[in-house]
Amino acid sequence: MRSPWFTAAVAVCLGAGVAAQAQAPRRGPALDEIRGAHIAAHMKFLSHDLLEGRAPSTRGGQLAAEYLAGQLALLGFAPAGDGGTYFQNVPIVESVVDPSFTLAVSGNGPTLKYLEDVVAFSGVQQPRVTVAGEVVFVGHGIVAPEFGWNDYEGIDVRGKIVLIMVNDPPAPAHEPQLFGGEALTYYGRWTYKYEEAARQGAAGAILIHTTESATYPWQVVQSSWSGTQYSLPAAAGEPALALKAWVTEEAARRLVRHAGRDLDALRTAALRRGARPVALGVSVAGTISQKVAQKISPNVVGVLKGTNPAQGVVYTSHYDHFGLRDPRPGDAPDADRIFNGAQDNAAGVSGVLEVAQAFARAGSAPARSIYIVFTTAEESGLLGAEYFASHLPLAADQWAANINIDGLNLVGPARDIVLLGADRSTLGAAASALAAEHRRVVGPDPEPGRGYFFRSDHFPLVKAGIPALSVGESNEFIGKDPGFAKKLRDEYNAKDYHQPSDEFRADWDYTGAVQDLRLLAELGWRVANDPQMPAYHPGDQFARPRARTR
Repeated sequence: MRSPWFTAAVAVCLGAGVAAQAQAPRRGPALDEIRGAHIAAHMKFLSHDLLEGRAPSTRGGQLAAEYLAGQLALLGFAPAGDGGTYFQNVPIVESVVDPSFTLAVSGNGPTLKYLEDVVAFSGVQQPRVTVAGEVVFVGHGIVAPEFGWNDYEGIDVRGKIVLIMVNDPPAPAHEPQLFGGEALTYYGRWTYKYEEAARQGAAGAILIHTTESATYPWQVVQSSWSGTQYSLPAAAGEPALALKAWVTEEAARRLVRHAGRDLDALRTAALRRGARPVALGVSVAGTISQKVAQKISPNVVGVLKGTNPAQGVVYTSHYDHFGLRDPRPGDAPDADRIFNGAQDNAAGVSGVLEVAQAFARAGSAPARSIYIVFTTAEESGLLGAEYFASHLPLAADQWAANINIDGLNLVGPARDIVLLGADRSTLGAAASALAAEHRRVVGPDPEPGRGYFFRSDHFPLVKAGIPALSVGESNEFIGKDPGFAKKLRDEYNAKDYHQPSDEFRADWDYTGAVQDLRLLAELGWRVANDPQMPAYHPGDQFARPRARTR
């Protein structure tokens, strides 16, 4: 999914300790090997038009994977993928929805048009999927026993279509920490909404888009959920939605108005605990015609062996993006249809290559092995990371750290480094001490409502019980006014996020990226060599035993 203009995410997975280290002190990573000119060179190639947007299972995506494997080989990282190669082959199901799709509302109601009003895809991996059912408004679509919240209470939605608000319910004044307060929880993510609707037995789920609740404009929905969609092969017995859709707010209003209801009134009522679902008394129907094929797209995996190879630290960064956009009516002959993904995420991949080089030039082996994993299909729902998390080279409780980088600071040096999740584990104190050594501070998340902690490749490891830190967006840039960071974030999200305009620029400033990457390299090295590893604070939702790899 998604990344803001220089967001980077860091996940640290904590496991059992290692034996005491050898008497000779270990040399740290060669931090001066992390250079802006090197980052720029990698970024310029990876975001070039020749790679055609690096979509999974495409020529451009495979070119990117081959390039990354070659770079790891040059640095001396051993192959750690399948069969002695650098490639961990991820099975990917591709589906392309015919743009003639419409969603019709019963009783001579409105017909919602593809892209203009609705974007639809399917969790059923068949060429033709017909869906029809009564529409039930289920508020935020959340079942959270720990908060005493159940938006599905009192109704059976099997075979029906649920209409859902995205994001979390806002916390009232008398309960300021409900659903994390200002911070988005996983219950607010669009992925959760679909997962819960499938568990409830619904035939389909329609999410109501607003720029405020989704935190991005409709054009992001259009580009992200049209064209080729990707998924992992369906597991036997796993519930699946025949219809997964987003609709514009105006389209939702028309649908609800046709049912004789007021959307604002429904949404207001759904803000309180105990609100009941509302059957609207109208149905929707549509047929998704799609081309379906199963292909392979690789994660790229290399390892720098440590003296205790049974344990590891892993750096991850996704190399995929959206590929080529289909032509649209009204396009100029020379319209740019390539999603180059320079900041998202040629930047993060290039940064991880620089960190890998710093480790390769360290002069001594780390205690725990250091893995580099470039994941595929992140933009399609963290699919490469999900596959890696369920097919780990080491047992889950033997990973000391996962540092995931999704985007870089390409603006300039910053005083703060934002570490989302620092309050979840004892790692936060260690990271703060390291930041102080770099004459920096660990700052708060400037936009907790966007839920970046749940939106990148570390999160599949988090769901397995592995603690995480996520590097967020710095807010205190040296020599800039307080509103500078927010202005640039807003401009990127409005104009370039998940758009063909996310292209390489010659005027980027890499000093902030180098600053961050050197800190992250040193953090990973310390975790790799420290006999003691941090742990989640008792009571954190992810503080549970880590399952071993199957």
